[in-house]
Amino acid sequence: MSRRLARRETEIFSISFLDCITCGLGSVVLLLVLTEMRTPQDEVQDTSIAERITQLQDELLDIAGQTEILNQELTAKRKQLAEEKLRIARLQGDLSDIRGKYSASKKEADMINELEGKLVSARQELTEEMKRLLGSGFQRKKDDAIGGIPVDSEYIIFIIDTSGSMFNYVWPMLLEKVEETLNAYPQVKGFQVMNDEGTYMFPGYRGKWIPDTPSQRKLVLERLRTWNAFSNSSPIEGIVEAIRTYYSKDKKISLYVFGDEFTGPSIDSVVKGVDMINRDDENGERRVRIHAIGFPVRPDAPQYTSIRFATLMRILCAKNGGTFVGLHDPPRRGPQFRIGQNASEPQSSSPVPAFAAAEPLARFQ
Repeated sequence: MSRRLARRETEIFSISFLDCITCGLGSVVLLLVLTEMRTPQDEVQDTSIAERITQLQDELLDIAGQTEILNQELTAKRKQLAEEKLRIARLQGDLSDIRGKYSASKKEADMINELEGKLVSARQELTEEMKRLLGSGFQRKKDDAIGGIPVDSEYIIFIIDTSGSMFNYVWPMLLEKVEETLNAYPQVKGFQVMNDEGTYMFPGYRGKWIPDTPSQRKLVLERLRTWNAFSNSSPIEGIVEAIRTYYSKDKKISLYVFGDEFTGPSIDSVVKGVDMINRDDENGERRVRIHAIGFPVRPDAPQYTSIRFATLMRILCAKNGGTFVGLHDPPRRGPQFRIGQNASEPQSSSPVPAFAAAEPLARFQ
């Protein structure tokens, strides 16, 4: 009976208690495992990666756009290349035609050379005949002249005023007078063309002589038709350039100054400058001859500068063994040479440039 009434002792750490504790710890561990543990550094790194991805996407779009542009340019270049190839093909065809024409021209040139050789031979025979008729001791006088201008020079230099007053008013007349001057010299050893500033018509011949051939004369006249270089209507620069560059003791040289106005500051300074550079040689003669042709200015233009040109060139021609020729362009008569006017000649009622009405020029030779 006593055994039944006895109480059983309670066990604190029983199996049920341990199971609860174990389950609770397992739950905590599971929660820790399932929960993402992140630090602030991880957050910053994720933000940087997102920005980098966005930047790369933008660069990809830019590259795609540039690729499209380059493809378009490549297409255009291919088209241009095709056109250039077609153009080259056409030029090759033209080259073949030119070569064919060149071959024909070369044959013509050989024929011309042969004819020129025969002409030279004929000239030599004519010279011998002239010597026989005129005598073996015949020699042209040193001061022989054509139209009042000595033509004993072996080299000639044209110094041309290319200002607007010349080019716009008397240029056709100038072309005629240049051609007439060349015709007065059937054959020279060389010639040159520059403007009054000393600018060469053909810069490639600077410091050299242009060979005297019919083709070169024709080329000069053709080029002169459209040659309009800058000019200040003062011939001193061209005269100085011509004498300094081309004077030689063994050469007879004549300068031909073509102009209508002198706008320089002083006539006396120009004369003195030319005297210094074109000095007398041991025989008392100037280094080069200086001739001049004066052209008329427009009747409605001031005549003062044309008077100064005439005065200057008369003095230079007289001091340097040359001749000054004034051109007169009266109404309804056209241009003509004027080599002075005597007092007995009737006076024209039309305006006459100062250099067209002066004493005869032959005395200035």
